Amino acid sequence: MAQKSIRKAYLAAVLSALIVGLSFLFVKVALTISDPLDTLAHRFTMSFLAASIPVLFGWIKLRTTLRDVVSFLPVALLYPVFFFALQAFGLVYTSSSEAGIIQATVPIFTMILAAYFLKEFTNGLQKVFTLLSVAGVVYLFASKGIDLKEASLTGTILVFLSALSLAAYNVMARKVVTKHHYMDVTYVMTVFGFLFFNGMSVVRHIPAGTLSDFFQPLANPSFFISVLYLGVLSSLVTSFLSNYALSHIEASKMSVCNQISTLVTIIAGVIWLNEKVEIFHVVGGVLILIGVVGTNVYASKRKSSIAREHTMDQ
Repeated sequence: MAQKSIRKAYLAAVLSALIVGLSFLFVKVALTISDPLDTLAHRFTMSFLAASIPVLFGWIKLRTTLRDVVSFLPVALLYPVFFFALQAFGLVYTSSSEAGIIQATVPIFTMILAAYFLKEFTNGLQKVFTLLSVAGVVYLFASKGIDLKEASLTGTILVFLSALSLAAYNVMARKVVTKHHYMDVTYVMTVFGFLFFNGMSVVRHIPAGTLSDFFQPLANPSFFISVLYLGVLSSLVTSFLSNYALSHIEASKMSVCNQISTLVTIIAGVIWLNEKVEIFHVVGGVLILIGVVGTNVYASKRKSSIAREHTMDQ
């Protein structure tokens, strides 16, 4: 039974990475119609509505108390609030290539934080394969070239902080979802994202008298479909899948699986945007796959302290 749950957890992690990998297509479309902050607000409105419908109709029963919400708050602030906010504003000051390279380091930060806070033990081979997956992503973005004219210290710091936020989320969520149902955690995260980004957008528009501009993009079918995908699949569903995976496998393993999203993004660009496949795409892709598979195949047999607690509770 435990092995079956672990297999499902890995499937959830990979599926989450696939959805995230395809999201860049919809982000590109949305940002040609609206600015990043308003796009995030509409994105999490879609997430909130999609998450609330089954709750309102009683299809899903939440077991969340006010005390639980307070304990979920640090997780919800790290992701989606801090991660998306820092990333969005960071990309204003730096290039997407530099941002991609910085984000690729998330598994390293996750491994370090998980070792300290969760006592998740990684052996030498795991560390090597994790670094290999990171190297694959860095190689891909570096091969595309980094526009130093777009880069700035401010942008680099903001994107770096967003990477730290995601790594910290992986660790904190791992601890929370082993004590609370992942559905409850996902819903609270979605509500916080909805309140934060809509609040920021509305506060910005009201003094400027441009509140009508906030709603205008929704009339565009391309924008509506884009934020629908980003909100329902790339935010809500991936949060659900990630939290489910983290309730069964270590944060370090979950984090390295996310590197697959970079590979999916490249494949999607080739299929839908007719982008040319270069040799560096193949080399980088192979490094990522070897790193992801190797990290999980040669995993340490020692359980983290939190995993042992979860097993004893069951």
